[in-house]
Amino acid sequence: MTSEITYAEVRFQNESKFSGINSASSAETAWSCCPKNWKPFGSNCYFISTESASWQNSEKDCARMEAHLVVINTQEEQDFIFQNLQEESAYFVGLSDPEGQRHWQWVDQTPYNESSTFWHPQEPSDPNERCVVLNFRKTSKRGGWGWNDIYCVVRQRSVCEMMKIHL
Repeated sequence: MTSEITYAEVRFQNESKFSGINSASSAETAWSCCPKNWKPFGSNCYFISTESASWQNSEKDCARMEAHLVVINTQEEQDFIFQNLQEESAYFVGLSDPEGQRHWQWVDQTPYNESSTFWHPQEPSDPNERCVVLNFRKTSKRGGWGWNDIYCVVRQRSVCEMMKIHL
């Protein structure tokens, strides 16, 4: 990944459908956007990597783009991310267990909430697997996308996240 960030050129035209009604001035209107090749959802932007790297190098690649590995806060956010992934690949997220004690930590220090997790059945499965990927399982009882703990040195794709840019 490169550290260059390119933003899409955005042009706005101020038109009012209700002439004669006072509307918010352009100074009061908030506009936001995402860098080119990033996907907007809610107040954030997401970059789906096509290159593989270790968890640590994936986080560094995100940081070079002024972002971090994704922190999944809701089912809706996770569903949006899943819609943009390829089933044959696995993707690092910003969740890890640095000490191998099953004390999971998000890269942005968001508290880990066991009740808001999306682990595949029987996961996490190995205390030596200290990083988390999103992967697709066709044979799982629940089936589909979920979280899986893996070794941090395994090269995988990743998902980066940043706040939308406000204009």
